[in-house]
Amino acid sequence: MKSTAIKEPNGDRLFNALIYVTLFLFTVSVLYPLIFILSASISSPESVMSGKVWLWPVDFSLEGYQAVFKHKLIGTSFLNSLFYTGVGTIINVVFTLMAAYPLSRKDFYIRNWIMAIFVFTMLFSGGLIPSYLLVKDLGLLNTRWALLLPGAIGVWNVIIARTYFRTTFPDELLEAAQMDGCSDFKFLWKVVLPLSGPIIAVITLFYAVGHWNSFFNAMLYLKDQNMYPLQLVLREILVQNQVDSSMIVDVEEAMAREGLKELLKYSLIVVSTFPVLIIYPFIQKHFVKGMMIGSLKG
Repeated sequence: MKSTAIKEPNGDRLFNALIYVTLFLFTVSVLYPLIFILSASISSPESVMSGKVWLWPVDFSLEGYQAVFKHKLIGTSFLNSLFYTGVGTIINVVFTLMAAYPLSRKDFYIRNWIMAIFVFTMLFSGGLIPSYLLVKDLGLLNTRWALLLPGAIGVWNVIIARTYFRTTFPDELLEAAQMDGCSDFKFLWKVVLPLSGPIIAVITLFYAVGHWNSFFNAMLYLKDQNMYPLQLVLREILVQNQVDSSMIVDVEEAMAREGLKELLKYSLIVVSTFPVLIIYPFIQKHFVKGMMIGSLKG
């Protein structure tokens, strides 16, 4: 029997080949920095300084990680970051959903006014000094709440969630539920939230990554080192290993500290991003779906 397969035109073959080449180059451009950072972090300082590391580890060494993990605050700061990320994300997601759902309802007549106020705060802020004075007057300085409450709601995430609710839940669904005696809270709890997994995954990832990477607010509001997040401690480790040429007269010591400083850059990147890289694959499916649905219209 003769094959009935349709021969692909040469133009389509060329187009598909260009797509494959482009995707391959894009994949390489994304993977190479990750592989290089990981390889440099487990190479010797001399190999990193001399530029011998370009893809695979050279002269395997864990000196960078030893310098990081021997710091006395690493364990405490890691637990602190887990607390700030977990509790802060829960606060953010709850408040964002509480704001976004009413603003998506057409029967909430002042929604446009409230949304305008939200957007105004996103475009204009009081600045660093007023924010610090506000936190101080509220008695939040040197407390964990200083890192959790000031950023309880992200306006951009409210806009994304509101758009998702508008495009996913038609008015007819709410009317049918109300005819069956369903209250607004029950409709939110039983219908809206179970069907909002993608958008909840999106804003959860946004908030969690923001909390995990945050260090500036901790540097401003916290004095007790036992409450420092991981990122702030990692920053101090890197700063403490900066080379001051006026204080070091031994050339070998200066070179050793310079090599350790370069090695620490890669080790700190791996330590700080590893938890996020582990979590992302589990919610990537919902993340992509939520972003596509939430970006249909504003």
